[in-house]
Parts: sequence; C-alpha cells; structure tokens
Amino acid sequence: MAWGITGSGDHLPETIQVIKRIIERGNVKVTIFLSKSAVIVTKWYGLWKELESISPKIILEEGSNIPFIAGQLQIGKFKFLLVAPATGNTVAKIVNGIADSLVTNAVSQAQKGNVPVYILPVDQETETGKVKTILPTGEKIVLTMREVDLTNFRKLKAMKGITVITRPQEIEEITKREASS
Repeated sequence: MAWGITGSGDHLPETIQVIKRIIERGNVKVTIFLSKSAVIVTKWYGLWKELESISPKIILEEGSNIPFIAGQLQIGKFKFLLVAPATGNTVAKIVNGIADSLVTNAVSQAQKGNVPVYILPVDQETETGKVKTILPTGEKIVLTMREVDLTNFRKLKAMKGITVITRPQEIEEITKREASS
C-alpha cells in the first residue's frame, strides 16, 4: 500500500500506531510519503522518530510529481492508496480536481488507474458540528467545523473510487480486505 500523510496532527498519532501494527504483522508492505507540511507537523508532534521506526524509507515531497509516485500507482505497484490524515486543504483540492501536490496528484492518478483510494479527512460531519483534537502538548481542544469543510467532506464521500473513513482503526480492516483480494 501507499500511505500519504498531509499536514495535520489530528488522527496522526493513532494512524501511526495502526500502521505500525499492520507492518508488524508482516502481511502488508507500506510505502510512506509525506507532503511538505506533513514533515513539519510530524516533527512538531514529536512523531518523526516513530515514523522512521516504521519504515526505513520515507519519501518526502519535492513537487507535485517528485518523487514519482503517480506512475507506480497507475501501473498497479500498490494495491491501494491511503491518505491519512487528510487536511481540509487537501480534501478541498481533491474534490475540485486540483492535483498540485504530491498527495493530491497521487489521489488523482490512483483514480485514473482504478486503484482504490481511502481517505481519512480531519474535518468531518459530527452531530454537534465540532471535533475534539489533541495538540502536541497533550492539551485537548474542540474545533468547530466550517460549512465549506463539511460540504467538501460530503463531496469527497460522493466521489467515485474514493472511500472515506472516519477513524484510524478502520485502516486495519481495509488492509485485511485489500490483502485478501
């Protein structure tokens, strides 16, 4: 699988733990690639060494097609693409067909190559319109979702070839299902 990380700390620690368990089981190979902002956020949250412990090779964005992940997605090198966590900015770009970053271009090319795409957006619909998140300090805060982000969340859910997930724990089931297909 290809795992793209964008610049959000929300769901990042839990996602790293889930991917770590998946890799430890040994049934899935993971190629990790990070947006420029993801590098900053991962280090800010103190998770860089943990990420390095998961994979000896971490691909860092230099441009929308550098390094060249898109071709590998198109020719089927990866069974699926996971983007987790996905920022509101990344989701907005995807739903509007903008592929100007490594992650958004990977999503675009995976869709064109009929490679399943799973996305964990940080901005999600909730009953209250609010989400709880944890800062790098461990402090918990509550964020109010903007209507534009909720609209993009709904649009993402309606896109062909994309499955929206709402919790990092869903990744384990996805990898089991994809590994057996």
